[in-house]
Amino acid sequence: QCTYLEVEQAEHTHAVVLSRPAWLWGAEMGANEHGVCVGNEGVWTREPLGQDEALLGMDLVRLGLERGSSAREALEVMTALLERYGQGGSCKEEPVPFVYHNTFLLADRAEAWVLETAGRYWAAQRITEGSRNISNQLSIGSEITAEHAGLRQRARSQGWWSGHGEFSFAQVFSLEQQPPRMEAAKARFQAGRELLRQHAGHITAETLMSILRDKGSGICVDSEGFRTAGSMVSVLPRDPALPCVHFFTATPDPSRSVFKPFVFVAGIKPVPQVRSPTFLQDPAKQIPRFQSSVDRRHELYRRHQAALELMEQDQERGRKLLETLQELEKQGLEGMKALLEGTETPHLEELADLFFDCVEAELKFY
Repeated sequence: QCTYLEVEQAEHTHAVVLSRPAWLWGAEMGANEHGVCVGNEGVWTREPLGQDEALLGMDLVRLGLERGSSAREALEVMTALLERYGQGGSCKEEPVPFVYHNTFLLADRAEAWVLETAGRYWAAQRITEGSRNISNQLSIGSEITAEHAGLRQRARSQGWWSGHGEFSFAQVFSLEQQPPRMEAAKARFQAGRELLRQHAGHITAETLMSILRDKGSGICVDSEGFRTAGSMVSVLPRDPALPCVHFFTATPDPSRSVFKPFVFVAGIKPVPQVRSPTFLQDPAKQIPRFQSSVDRRHELYRRHQAALELMEQDQERGRKLLETLQELEKQGLEGMKALLEGTETPHLEELADLFFDCVEAELKFY
């Protein structure tokens, strides 16, 4: 059972860790036990938006992670389900529908892909070197590695492409008149690309954390309407003997949040402090949907919000708290570095408790 519809069950699903809006089934981003990572963003294209409830892009993120043991396999799972069920339905917990199509980043230890969609149609690009970002707009040009079998025919039948010369997915399927949000995304996309370029050849987890915290570029959004709700950075070593490490904030605004490490091992300790409450009479599941609202904030979120208010009221105490949180993050990063360089072999029980312990430490500071 996904957010709005039911799909056939797979015989086997992988363990996943997800950063997700509490009201829906899918996820904005996450990873699985095989080191596959997927994240999505909204995009508006020439294909009409389906008002009918279908799969959300966020459902596809989770389905890809649960059913794909590599980035390529996740891509195949997601595109097959997209073609079969389509995408549609409101992506926001509000009475007025908010609908979009999706672009995705997929990576594992060996490969990285960008997948972009327009309705049931899609194009994918395999990234073989350097860095790549996405930002609320179509970005795959003519360098298409795989595509929907009927993609070009669709473009020709709609008069969007003559059928001659180069075929650029972004050019053909992007709207001529972009919504204001898409226009803003162009600058953000360029800024993200530039920030990555500046660190080319020596991008670390810290580099990505600093980019995700960049306010000037608009990558870190801190406006009430749409703020950056959660952030994730993953380190996927090529050496299969080394574990993949996934850092999650689990709280909004990464410039004032702590990235906490998570590693897949047996017997992971549950972390109820970052799980949102569930409701018997959930307004997201009752038809008509979203007629009332419920408080979905988990314990870490509540304490983090209270701490942010304090930081704004008392700048001196706020500065001290931020320094403490940065120190906590630094410890996590140093511990993970030792683990990834193979200089330290932690006990499996320690890794199983790792994320729980980091969340507990952060709660204590608040």
